[in-house]
Amino acid sequence: MSDYKHTLNLPETDFPMRGMLPKREPERLAQWDKLDLYHRLREERRGRELFVLHDGPPYANGSIHIGHAVNKILKDIIVKSKNLAGLDAPYVPGWDCHGLPIEHKVETTHGKHLAPERARALCREYAGEQIQAQLSDFVRLGVVGDWGNPYRSMDFANEAGEIRALADMVEAGFVFKGLKPVNWCFDCGSALAEAEVEYADKQSDAIDVAFPAADEAGLAAAFGLEALPKPAAIVIWTTTPWTVPANQALNVHPEFTYALVDAGERLLVLAEELVESCLERFGLEGEIIATATGERLDGVTFRHPFYDRLSPVYLADYVESEVGSTGIVHSAPAYGVDDFVTCRAHGMDFSEIKSPVQGDGVYADDLPYFGGQLIWKANPRIVEKLAEVGALLAHKTITHSYMHCWRHKTPVIYRATAQWFVGMDIEGKDGKTLREKALEGIEATRFTPAWGQARLHAMIANRPDWCISRQRNWGVPIPFFLHKATGELHPRTVELMERAAQRVEVEGIDAWFRLDPAELLGEEAADYDKVTDTLDVWFDSGTTHRHVLRGSHPHGHDQGPRADLYLEGSDQHRGWFHSSLLTGCAIDGHPPYRGLLTHGFTVDAHGRKMSKSVGNVVAPQEVMDKLGADILRLWVASTDYAGEMAVSDEILKRTADVYRRIRNTARFLLANLNGFDPERDALAFDDMLALDQWVVDRAAQLQARIERAYEEYRFLDVYQQVHGFCARELGGFYLDVIKDRQYTTQAESVARRSAQTALYQVVEALSRWVAPILSFTAEEIFENIPGKRGDSVLLETYYGGLSTLADGAEMGRDFWEQVLEVKQAVNKCLEDARNAKTIKGSLAAEVTLFVDDELRATLAKLGDELRFVMLTSEVHLAPLADGQAAEATDLDGLKVAVAASAHKKCERCWHHREDVGSHGEHPDLCGRCISNLPEGPGETRHFA
Repeated sequence: MSDYKHTLNLPETDFPMRGMLPKREPERLAQWDKLDLYHRLREERRGRELFVLHDGPPYANGSIHIGHAVNKILKDIIVKSKNLAGLDAPYVPGWDCHGLPIEHKVETTHGKHLAPERARALCREYAGEQIQAQLSDFVRLGVVGDWGNPYRSMDFANEAGEIRALADMVEAGFVFKGLKPVNWCFDCGSALAEAEVEYADKQSDAIDVAFPAADEAGLAAAFGLEALPKPAAIVIWTTTPWTVPANQALNVHPEFTYALVDAGERLLVLAEELVESCLERFGLEGEIIATATGERLDGVTFRHPFYDRLSPVYLADYVESEVGSTGIVHSAPAYGVDDFVTCRAHGMDFSEIKSPVQGDGVYADDLPYFGGQLIWKANPRIVEKLAEVGALLAHKTITHSYMHCWRHKTPVIYRATAQWFVGMDIEGKDGKTLREKALEGIEATRFTPAWGQARLHAMIANRPDWCISRQRNWGVPIPFFLHKATGELHPRTVELMERAAQRVEVEGIDAWFRLDPAELLGEEAADYDKVTDTLDVWFDSGTTHRHVLRGSHPHGHDQGPRADLYLEGSDQHRGWFHSSLLTGCAIDGHPPYRGLLTHGFTVDAHGRKMSKSVGNVVAPQEVMDKLGADILRLWVASTDYAGEMAVSDEILKRTADVYRRIRNTARFLLANLNGFDPERDALAFDDMLALDQWVVDRAAQLQARIERAYEEYRFLDVYQQVHGFCARELGGFYLDVIKDRQYTTQAESVARRSAQTALYQVVEALSRWVAPILSFTAEEIFENIPGKRGDSVLLETYYGGLSTLADGAEMGRDFWEQVLEVKQAVNKCLEDARNAKTIKGSLAAEVTLFVDDELRATLAKLGDELRFVMLTSEVHLAPLADGQAAEATDLDGLKVAVAASAHKKCERCWHHREDVGSHGEHPDLCGRCISNLPEGPGETRHFA
């Protein structure tokens, strides 16, 4: 037996089967760094249509987690896909640096009693360290951006820009000072944004309290009585006893029916429908002697249970009559938003509002009975006082959902303090309120997924004024001067803010805190107080469009303060999307974005939140060290980001399996380009074999779908389309069919060069399709493709060498789709025959296809080459009616009979052919292989 291996065109490539991603990816990063890839890309895209994705800054504190990885990878996929499409798509990463978490971290490390300037210096230093650590992980993920020059909210220019953004809003008339209840955390010592509040269970004292009637005649008249037969009281129910010392009013619903109940020693006013349940809770018996609608009680006064002051009844639609309540609400305007609004609407002046709770949660020393006590510890003492004065009707402990600080996990309260606000319903110079502008802006914004629009719309439609002031050290100052006598802003406030911004631009925020007012105000300084409040951190990030995107900024551009896309997690509808929308509409009259993309949160395979205590945390660093960043990137692309994104070790293992299929497909394509020079050997599309034309046409169709999917941010579709193409058209059909032609025909033959031309064009296209997702692997594929190469696949655009089949082509798309369906049916029959040990392999088989006339006409076009398509040594076509004993298939008009070939196997092509052994010089070869030897005339293929 002779060895003919040297006469075959065997595959060969330097592209390895194993990705070894944890080892190779860092090497690739070093290559990109040496190439200065990001700036090369900017140069090559200069002058193209601009696409700006503005980075929502992560907070500069702690290691990145899997949610960070999802966010940055999605952004990177989009930016790379836009560059792939030929757009100029810069990516400038950013960081949010101010705020309490960093301040708290510095306090726990260095102590609480640091000098403010020292504390700020330590905060700045700590934030810088955190940014470097996070930056390193983001780069390791394969995210390409301007990492050498990110924007940071603590950069002096950005701190100054934030002051200028505030000045713009002051000039537009949207900023005012007011006393309003805001979310207040005692541990933070500051107001909290809505996004900084979460809900958790809390145990509270639930009490029913009687307020004695002061205006007995008015109460009697309200119920249609000439006089009250005995003393009366109105009863409230509350779970916040600590607010009772601040009670200043009582609320009833104007349309509810209220009952005057004789309960023995006194009369009680209760909602009529709740009388029975209330008396049972109080342990009393009683009967209704009169009823009245709530509106008749308007203005009737009652006495505070233990202070010498009155509590008038105010009508309020928000009063509810749920079981467990009394249908009457006690109103402490300093500690409730509805209470505040109602009392103000009834003429209560700011100066009249009682706010005895200080910033640390302790009552002011001059509060009778409870001064100097922490409110939570005062609760039981207040209950005791109410019992002492005979006002406590019922008391029990309940567990209910209550507001907590998301950082400290401690209960927060509403607390009325003097704060700076952005007014939602203040009219701007164009006559529209900020709320109206924001709602119009939402309607003009593209949302992905679409449901985000309704969610953000509801939030803006119902939100209160935005409290933008905080009482912290580590934050951008609110550089205002207030007149000591009038409390009014200096008349030259906007001008003074610009002068403050100029100083901050040079020295940072310390420039304001160390400023002597006389430096800006001169002799007026004695009449003014310098404000030391800082801005809400959501104002920091929410104004980055104002100073990062404008052309005057190093990262700015001619498109102005408006990005094509903001992309963040779904929680940012109430966070960054929200604050950016309000500042954009206040400053520029429109949102700072044209589109919003929202992704869900990561959960484990069972839908549970990631938790260290549960042990289900997937750390991106560990995934990169074990599997590689490309596996993490592929998982992100393969997951529907619109909802919760499940991730686990098992899910990532399955993702790695898909990766191997894509990689092995690429390896086959590259290995079979051995000896192919595209400039010398590539054939024109019309000169290629029909099957090769078909696969190039499929690639062209697929590329069009992939371009649309990337454009519409449908990365799951890209993943499925590429994986499906590798598994079905390539792995399940084309690559199997061409192996014989690739290996056995002469090296320079049209048959081989045609297939290589197709393989070359497919792998050129494939390397680009996967580049936004599998960036490291795409680079490796790209550099192993023969022919002239650019420096990086990430500098390329979509491959333009794909051709398409003409609509009327004889062997067009429909033809090959039908052939593919037949092949899949035959494959199943061959597998059955292998399992039954009828044959050892498909090339050891002869098949007879029993077909109807239509299918026969289709398959007959391939002639003898049909056997190469079916991967068998022989194929016979026979009438369908003759196949009664043949195996039925899922395809109408087709039955299959499989038999073992009676002929010898050719030692070169492994086909079983009748003429093997009949050629004297080459007794082990078939005639076809003899012709394909280097000295032979060569085989001619027409179709496959």
